[in-house]
Amino acid sequence: MRKTTRPLLALVMAVLLPLTTASWAEDAKDVPSGSVVLTVSGKIDTTNVGDTAQFDLDMLRAFPATSFSTTTIWTDGVQMFTGVSLALLLDTLGSTGNTLRVSAINDYSIEFDTDVLQADAPILAYELNDEQMHRRDKGPLWLVYPYDAKESFRTAKVYAHSVWQLDRIEVLD
Repeated sequence: MRKTTRPLLALVMAVLLPLTTASWAEDAKDVPSGSVVLTVSGKIDTTNVGDTAQFDLDMLRAFPATSFSTTTIWTDGVQMFTGVSLALLLDTLGSTGNTLRVSAINDYSIEFDTDVLQADAPILAYELNDEQMHRRDKGPLWLVYPYDAKESFRTAKVYAHSVWQLDRIEVLD
């Protein structure tokens, strides 16, 4: 991940990353015990299945959760999303790439630079309104932003990053 000059992201990562990395590193010795919902590959230092990092839902829930309420262009009214910060997940895996390819179960994919990542946005949401998301409801993972928080989150480019039924992330160059 490209080094950031954002002071808040640096502070959050300095506090949370050592705790999260140690906790996940212990779990990484084992493969997921449940269904794999996310596979991360490419330029990462920490793996648990071959040259990938695979996660079941319990493993993702072991990370510090981020929650926010926002409207989306795909849902009606304000929705509450809970999940893991994508920046935190990638830092925990020792990501060294500057570009991500994020893909869905239906093979939709989009590439974007890691410099758009913030400490709390986007998140890999696994809950919508306190309920686990399922495939029929854009789950089990949906890459979402707090769209109402900033005008910059309400652009066609950001909406294109908002992949639902996400199951793969590849860290590139």
